[in-house]
Amino acid sequence: MAIKIQESLEQFIRYIQLERNFSIHTVKEYQYDLNEFLDFCQAEGISDLNDVEYLHARLYVTKLYDEKKARTSISRKISSIRSFFRFLNREFNLDDAPFSSLYHPKKEKRLPNFFYEEEITKLFEENVGDDLKSIRNIALLELLYATGIRVSECTSIELGDIDLNYSILRVMGKGRKERIVPFGYYAQDALLKYINEARPQMMKNKKHNRLFVNMRGGELTSGGVRYILNEMIEKASLKTKIYPHMLRHTFATHLLNNGADLRTVQELLGHANLSSTQVYTHVTKEHLRNTYMNAHPRA
Repeated sequence: MAIKIQESLEQFIRYIQLERNFSIHTVKEYQYDLNEFLDFCQAEGISDLNDVEYLHARLYVTKLYDEKKARTSISRKISSIRSFFRFLNREFNLDDAPFSSLYHPKKEKRLPNFFYEEEITKLFEENVGDDLKSIRNIALLELLYATGIRVSECTSIELGDIDLNYSILRVMGKGRKERIVPFGYYAQDALLKYINEARPQMMKNKKHNRLFVNMRGGELTSGGVRYILNEMIEKASLKTKIYPHMLRHTFATHLLNNGADLRTVQELLGHANLSSTQVYTHVTKEHLRNTYMNAHPRA
């Protein structure tokens, strides 16, 4: 039975959207990875996925290395294609051996970037203001730092997800897994001011329940969050690049530096596996060394 490329891709995307409940961001990553691979297949003259062999899989990975893709990107692409072939094996009895036989490249051991406590304090202090934009921006920054949520989780928050009486936030994480995350009084004060003073004026004639909005009252996007954070960095004159996940790294690192246990941090971050959280223990080694050097009489 011939398995046409475009039809099989559309079926797989429907499967991960409807049955696996993957997030919009994850679905886009799968689409991007698979479209790249299927373009390669067509360039190799393959119109039926039954004709894909181990040789093609090796050629494709070699092509990725030649394009100087990061090992983490190559590993992700292999995983995407493996999932696709497993789906086709189950639905159409397609041989999924070509990619199941490939080894994943070893990931680079890069420690996550984070802000030092002095830097995050300066970022807050330099962006305080009474105009609508500043009130919104501080509330956004406070919540990201207070909870360690992902940017996709942040832009999905609705007003009903926040309990300001108990200072807790309901978050819908990866795989549609719900978790409850607490936040402190700094974030609570900033959110109260934003919700009561700024958001109603920014909404204008728009009607939706998303917590964070842009200056026209529309729903704030992930790209919008990145733009806001870069503006705040520039205003604080900090010589570093920022991305939303950096605040998540900072959240986890600061908790561990100040005595939180790894299991608690894992639960707050919504990590399925403890190994995902353990990377932050390497970050804290510098803090431990500095503490030792400052405290030990013979250091």
